[in-house]
Amino acid sequence: MTAKSASRLAIDGGAPARRRMDSSLAPGGQAIDEEEEQAVLDVLRAKRLFRFSGHEGGESKADQFERAFASSVGAAHALAVTSGTAALISGLQGIGIGPGDEVILPAYTWMASATAVLAVGGIPIIAEIDESLTLDPADVERKISPHTKAIMPVHMRGAMARMDAILEIAKRHGLRVIEDCAQGNGASFQGRRLGSMGDVGCFSLQFSKIITTGEGGMVTTSDQQVWQRAFMFHDVAAWNRLDIPDVEVLWGANFRMAEMPAAIGLVQLGRLQGIVEAARARKAMLLAGISSTAADKGVTFRDIPDPEGDSAITLAMFVETPAKAQSVAHALNAENISAGVLYRPERQDIHVYAHWLPVLSKRTWTETGGPWRWARRDVAYSPDMCQRSLDILARSVVLNVDPYMSNSDVEETIDGVTKVLDALA
Repeated sequence: MTAKSASRLAIDGGAPARRRMDSSLAPGGQAIDEEEEQAVLDVLRAKRLFRFSGHEGGESKADQFERAFASSVGAAHALAVTSGTAALISGLQGIGIGPGDEVILPAYTWMASATAVLAVGGIPIIAEIDESLTLDPADVERKISPHTKAIMPVHMRGAMARMDAILEIAKRHGLRVIEDCAQGNGASFQGRRLGSMGDVGCFSLQFSKIITTGEGGMVTTSDQQVWQRAFMFHDVAAWNRLDIPDVEVLWGANFRMAEMPAAIGLVQLGRLQGIVEAARARKAMLLAGISSTAADKGVTFRDIPDPEGDSAITLAMFVETPAKAQSVAHALNAENISAGVLYRPERQDIHVYAHWLPVLSKRTWTETGGPWRWARRDVAYSPDMCQRSLDILARSVVLNVDPYMSNSDVEETIDGVTKVLDALA
């Protein structure tokens, strides 16, 4: 390859900086091998697919997974459920959110964060994000009303919300904190793992997450009462398994995790630390290689509240305008570097509140019921209500950090990013 062809952008006919694109699978999915296969076979051969009964005796895989997950997070309890949304709903029930209660959550999160609040009759109150891509504590403070009962920080794209400020606000106002850790498994803040700092933590183990069981979720808490309430809700017959007075028994649903995903989860949990360490090493190399060019071009990086605790699965940059962000992302993809912009008005993405059509329209399943009819005040939404968030997201360029990249992959990525920023930023 000549120097001229190496410096020419791929969109202009040059050779792509990377010889191959990263895998489209999330880290846990890429890691699946014979260990997960054997774990599933062991469950099948034991003929124990349901955690509470089976052909053979022995300890449930779900029980083992819960204990191991609680230990990993640093919480007293963990509860294995069927999805991250099930974890959020069970966690909200655990902290006592009900009809008309307001829960403050960020403008940038998967819509299930909001719909889980609706599922228990609560009212999602949408607050701005800042350059951390997570809740802006100042706007949280502005959004608190006499009806606010909880704050839901969401640890997006592998990094943590500003938990010190959020916990201080919650303590001062007597509010509960429910951490949405769907995208932050393995990350920490000031030495504490995400999911251990609020009243309850909620994790997703869906296939696109850092580790996976295909579908699945986990609730974590060190509050015995929160755990008991979440346990009762996740299992309609849970009261038969808890030593509580009859007068404290509550009805529940069925969100129990089965044995096969729990068996896979045990293997994947053992991979988590290695995945995070590998991602951190590669992200550090990428930042070292592109920071100088970024600074020269006025490109800034995402503000990580605790860089040492970042799970490092993404690298986010901010450029001057949305149009420039789209041009940079397009050029990076042509270089075989997986990149994208977090908000484009014309492209529906329900990670962004402006595309939460049924929420913004306050749609209900029946004409006679629904959370907004239980609200204690009029709550208005509009697609432009969080303009600062939309601006931040529209100017972002986000690269996936594949923990399985080779050193050559990293070097080629640095070459491609610097080439694109030199030409377009």
